[in-house]
Amino acid sequence: MKHIHVRINELLEENGISRNKICKDLEIPRGNFNRYSRDEFQRIDANLIIKLCEYFECDIQDLLEIVDD
Repeated sequence: MKHIHVRINELLEENGISRNKICKDLEIPRGNFNRYSRDEFQRIDANLIIKLCEYFECDIQDLLEIVDD
């Protein structure tokens, strides 16, 4: 089975940004952010994806990928 992986952890590490900083900067509840960073979500919030792409100055394909379980 496949699932969508949000590359938040990789992008945070590449850019030297802490979880606390991004949550504060984007006004994202930490619990919601943690679910996305662990790929533990059922639906993707389109507004969050846009915010993350703008924050990391990346394209959507740099943020999302389809991976095998």
